[in-house]
Amino acid sequence: MAGFGWFWKAMGSSATANQKKSKTIVSESTKAADRLADAPDTEVVDIARSCIGTGEDRAIVDAPLLLAALREAASRTVGLRPFDVQLQGALRMLVGDVVEMATGEGKTLVGGLTAVGYGLQGKKVHVITVNSFLAGRDEAWMGPLLDFFGLSHGAIREEAGADERRDVYARDVIFTAVNEAGFDVLRDQLITRRADAVRTPADVAVIDEADSVMVDEALVPLVLAGSEPGPAPAGQITDLVRRMEENRHFTVSGDHRSIFLTDEGAAFIEKELGIDSLYGEVGEAGDNADADGDSGEAAPGPLLSQVNVALHAQHLLTRDVHYIVRDGKVALIDNARGRVAELQRWPDGLQAAVEAKEGLKVTDGGRILDQITVQALIGLYPQKCGMTGTAVAASDQLRQFYDLSVSVIEPNVPTKRFDEVDHVFASDEDRDAAVIDHIVEVQGTGQPVLVGTQDIAASERIADALVLRGVDCNVLNAKNHEAEAATIAEAGRPGRVTVSTQMAGRGTDIRLGGSGDAEDAEHARVVDLGGLHVVGVGRFRSQRLDNQLRGRAGRQGDPGSTVFFVSLEDDMVAVGGAGDELTAQPDADGRLEQKKVLQFVDHCQRVTEGQMLDIHATTWKYNKLINDQRQIINARRDAVLDTETAWDDLSLHDVEKAGELTAAGIDHAVLVQAAREIMLYHLDHEWSDHLAYLDDIRESIHLRAIANESPIDEFHRMSIAAFGELAGRAVAKARETFSEAEITAGGVDLGGLGLHKPSATWTYMVNDNPLSSGGGSMMGSIAAMFR
Repeated sequence: MAGFGWFWKAMGSSATANQKKSKTIVSESTKAADRLADAPDTEVVDIARSCIGTGEDRAIVDAPLLLAALREAASRTVGLRPFDVQLQGALRMLVGDVVEMATGEGKTLVGGLTAVGYGLQGKKVHVITVNSFLAGRDEAWMGPLLDFFGLSHGAIREEAGADERRDVYARDVIFTAVNEAGFDVLRDQLITRRADAVRTPADVAVIDEADSVMVDEALVPLVLAGSEPGPAPAGQITDLVRRMEENRHFTVSGDHRSIFLTDEGAAFIEKELGIDSLYGEVGEAGDNADADGDSGEAAPGPLLSQVNVALHAQHLLTRDVHYIVRDGKVALIDNARGRVAELQRWPDGLQAAVEAKEGLKVTDGGRILDQITVQALIGLYPQKCGMTGTAVAASDQLRQFYDLSVSVIEPNVPTKRFDEVDHVFASDEDRDAAVIDHIVEVQGTGQPVLVGTQDIAASERIADALVLRGVDCNVLNAKNHEAEAATIAEAGRPGRVTVSTQMAGRGTDIRLGGSGDAEDAEHARVVDLGGLHVVGVGRFRSQRLDNQLRGRAGRQGDPGSTVFFVSLEDDMVAVGGAGDELTAQPDADGRLEQKKVLQFVDHCQRVTEGQMLDIHATTWKYNKLINDQRQIINARRDAVLDTETAWDDLSLHDVEKAGELTAAGIDHAVLVQAAREIMLYHLDHEWSDHLAYLDDIRESIHLRAIANESPIDEFHRMSIAAFGELAGRAVAKARETFSEAEITAGGVDLGGLGLHKPSATWTYMVNDNPLSSGGGSMMGSIAAMFR
């Protein structure tokens, strides 16, 4: 890496100077190992604690000795003696970097060492993972190390109730999935008694798979919703959309992000529904048909919106690519991880349109009570650090949106992986035929093969073709994700072929020869054969995702090899190369081996990466303003929760009623709580309405661009103006309610005034991309996250 310091610095990476400094400190820690080898456990703990300063910030004052103590403790408790590179990783994370460490380098142990380091400084730590399974696994694995230093710990389980969560959050080190942490934040922002809060704020977030959490899912809003019927496309509309013809009734943008109704298409809808204009409110014909085609209540909202989402669902969202149907329900696919997004759904209109398209029961929508993006959630932590196998490729986003630097940690043993040049073909058909031939040939040697596909449909297509060629294979995708860890762990057995969607098995090592008690002979045999061979079917819109797949091979110095098969019909090439021309002559098998073809594919990927970064930057500007407003609301809520602000205001507004309540002998604490519930009800309701208003703005803000106005500037202007009136309305309605409500020794009866909280609440995630690069509507741009 010598000579490239300027490059890493420009990329937001501290790979050179910090590497030298870290290696020096780790080297010094080795000298202290003898001093600790024979020391009793209590002395090791005391030595570790002596490395922490006594100042207000409790900074680390003797890093080499602390690392020596951590190494000795890990060896005694979890049976793993950290390599020097693992100590380097922990050291860089303790100063707030995101470290890049290759697959199989033991990042779980690095995270545990880091958590101890922060815990010894008296800081409360949240170790954030991509799912609850990994959170529970890592907590159980690192538990003995934390116990050694007297640090309490726990994991947040998906099924845990409020009392259990409250207990776990009170501990020193908490392991949790990012969505669980976010939903707990949202629930705590709706409490009316401080004692009902479950989450104790933490000082530090140690983020595993940092690129996945902080980049791939950064803009995914975690939503807390309350039951309320939502709009769904009328059944008649769904049927009409099926009859519409592309390039006559509608057109699809070249990047497949947006769909546009033509004048002829609008006229077709108007004629079939017997209405004068599609651009007014829902007509009578649409009012009287629900999603199943039966008569029912009118769906609110413009008829045009229902037509647009029905078109989007029919022509831009594909079953087994963007979603699957399981147990009679639509389940979205998390394209970044190749798994079902258990809690994820599209905005209600689009979700309902897909359900109608599939002939399923259309689920109720809901009033959004509150929402927070993963990016804003991570921003709640005063300190943050992370680890992943592909941080450098995400360094732009990590620096721009989190002000974090990247430290590259060299592997403990240099990689022996060989990355073959891409095999590029003119068509998907030629590409797939070549992939099958290649897999059959490699599998015939006994070398294990891991095949990474873009989506479920591709994984099943490849697997079916292999079976016809007499090759048994394990298929791992969102339809059978329950077997993920077990399947991926055995992918290194001799002759094993595993076909997987991208990112499946992340967090589980592929050991050559198999997992568990596999004999060394099996491992040696696979090593002799060349290790795990990874085959990528199509390249992703980000080189980082390609590298994540490549990283499955060549674990801890093992041999390995990778190759990607690409088609010029691939989505990444079609989107990134839109408007460009490429002239090349394929060989008899359809392969394009010319250098300019490989350069063109690389160019297309750089274009799509740039598009996603632009989308991220644009969306961040929208979300930042919403987050700023949320912080103001939260500060107001905190004041109402923790003081007598509500009672002071309402009793002063209606002195007569306040006097009557006091004279009636009602306990002052009851009156304060009644005023608090009244004020918080209206504050929360106004905030919910404000979020709905902001959604409406964002769905139509692209029209401002047509008028040569800046969409973001207009969004800011309109949202700030609306927000300025929010608090005033909430207080005015609270005063009115206070005067009208019945307040007794048992509290306030809001239900008597028809002020009901939702009968049920639930959480979900929704991909949120307010602007497409082509200026399409919000609905039109959502597909970009799934194609």
